[in-house]
Amino acid sequence: MPVNSLENAKRYSDELDKMFAQKSATGFFADNALAAKFVGAKTVIIPDINFQGLADYDRDTGFTRGAITVSNASYTMAMDRARSLQIDREDMDETGIASLAGKILGEYVRTKVVPECDAYVLSKLAGLAATRANTVAGDVTKPFETLSNLINEVRAKVGFDEELVAFLDSRIYALLMNSSEISRMITVSDFKQGDVNIRVQSLNGVAIIPVVSERMKTAYTFNNTTAGGFTPASGAKSVYMLVCPKTGAHLVKKTEQMRIFTPEQNVDADAYKFDYRIYYDLFVKKSGLDAVWAWIAPAVTISTQPANASKTAGSISGSLSVSASAASGTLSYQWYSCEDTDKNGAVKIAGATSASMTIPTTLTAGSYCYFVKLRVDGIDAAESTVATVTVS
Repeated sequence: MPVNSLENAKRYSDELDKMFAQKSATGFFADNALAAKFVGAKTVIIPDINFQGLADYDRDTGFTRGAITVSNASYTMAMDRARSLQIDREDMDETGIASLAGKILGEYVRTKVVPECDAYVLSKLAGLAATRANTVAGDVTKPFETLSNLINEVRAKVGFDEELVAFLDSRIYALLMNSSEISRMITVSDFKQGDVNIRVQSLNGVAIIPVVSERMKTAYTFNNTTAGGFTPASGAKSVYMLVCPKTGAHLVKKTEQMRIFTPEQNVDADAYKFDYRIYYDLFVKKSGLDAVWAWIAPAVTISTQPANASKTAGSISGSLSVSASAASGTLSYQWYSCEDTDKNGAVKIAGATSASMTIPTTLTAGSYCYFVKLRVDGIDAAESTVATVTVS
């Protein structure tokens, strides 16, 4: 029985959208985009409404006329990302294509698409907070106090009837959960994300969403290399906490219909081909710019990056080193090996926890990549560039 490509494409697209909503830490922002209107391929119109306050009623002249300002702001979408995937005909029998393809595409969205979208959305919000100086100086020994301060700052802007969300770096989240201050104040509540209701922990009605550290940076480079993906931008800082209204941002996401080609239709290979494309961006209305607040890691300055090195197999010696300083807190180090300069396949090197790392003497001919993560008070704060060791 031949695969019905058109019907499968629609079904896969719908299911992948549902998975995005379920797995993404920031997917609920897409619920706020219902009033947005597409004008062109890259332009979105989002209305922003402002009113004048009340004035005294005059018994002679009556009402004081007030203005309603509706500004339809134009926003340009920046993220247009795609990938083409292939499954060889021989890797499945005809009856197994739908099941295997669904698993592969679902795993791709879960492990590649969702992390990248979350990283982009959170970095844009954190960048906004930093640009407008909407930040607090926190203390890792007092996470509850810092979170309360952030919530109070947002409440001061939007009032107490707005539903708030708090994104926490996974390590800060662990510190918060172990805090004796919070143990009696955490409750579990419903949180609507798309068409899905999930259960989340909340503090005084504020949903607490833990996010892995790799997605909590102030800026990223979204790679256009063969490997693709994303990496923290040079000079990016870790975001420890970020608080904003649930309706404070608009995630405009336009996923193109999945394109599926059978081996007979695929002119490049004897394989099933799946083309996935996601076109999206996050926008914050002018009236909500000061309702996004963050606790950002202390600035870490890397004055000397690890340098590339050339070695000869059998007589390897020397080390890689980095020079850095932190604006506050205690600085620590962890070296990693990786597959390429995009830091793919990063693996922690046991015992390499100082400013320098001895180059392994057992390396054989080839190229090897290394970098170091710098931490402040045990929390990831910055990363060095990649140093390549070439062994001949």
